[in-house]
Amino acid sequence: MYSGEHIDQVKQDLESNFAADTGDVSGFFPSTTQRATGFFGISRACIELATHPLLLNIANRLLTSTCTFYQGLEKITAVSKPVISSTAGFRVNPGGKQQGLHRDDTDFHARPCDWPVILGYVIALIRTHKDNGATIVIPGSHLWQDEDRTLLVEEAVPAELEPEDATIFVGNLYHAGGANITQDERRETAGIFIANGFYGQAENQYLMVPPERCRELQMSPAELRLLGYGISKPACGFVNYKDPMESVFGIIDDETVRM
Repeated sequence: MYSGEHIDQVKQDLESNFAADTGDVSGFFPSTTQRATGFFGISRACIELATHPLLLNIANRLLTSTCTFYQGLEKITAVSKPVISSTAGFRVNPGGKQQGLHRDDTDFHARPCDWPVILGYVIALIRTHKDNGATIVIPGSHLWQDEDRTLLVEEAVPAELEPEDATIFVGNLYHAGGANITQDERRETAGIFIANGFYGQAENQYLMVPPERCRELQMSPAELRLLGYGISKPACGFVNYKDPMESVFGIIDDETVRM
């Protein structure tokens, strides 16, 4: 999906963020895993990683929501487009243990009738294979509705990738970061997670990438909306009863919601 030059730049841009990570105290990520978050505030290369046309086309196709409702006597149709839920680089160092199998949709208390509410894109920054901790997935598990079903690691297969490749999966697919059983290989990937626009974002993009940083990076209106600064129609996300695109950035275009 990406050029070698693009991936090399992303690796360079993420290096200091990986080095600064103090680890996950919750235990969800193994202690040997280093993370880098807030891609939209790091560099243009990281922004462009998350705005690849194929990535966005898939998200818009699967996660755009249309709601028709009455407001007084007027029948209104609102369209809510997907937004970034979180972005993160994952460096799994030698000795890293496998994560527990899980569904990302669980963050949203999603029911089967809601699935999927999120999409995951795992992009390889270096060669990613079974032994150095490639993400493992259980094919077909996005169709399972019985939460009492036992999860068997034996059912999972590694999503092995060459640099510049990506694994794309719906959020109700059972998956996990694999174990790194090598002596001297890191597994480095970038994760882009996009959710329905009317759900809360897993990573607080407004604190990770505040308006002044958006301006410094000269983000386009499309990038600002993808980050979550726009309104999820009819009125989710306003500031002072105005669309943040207008009240914060002074942008009034065809997609600005006037309130």
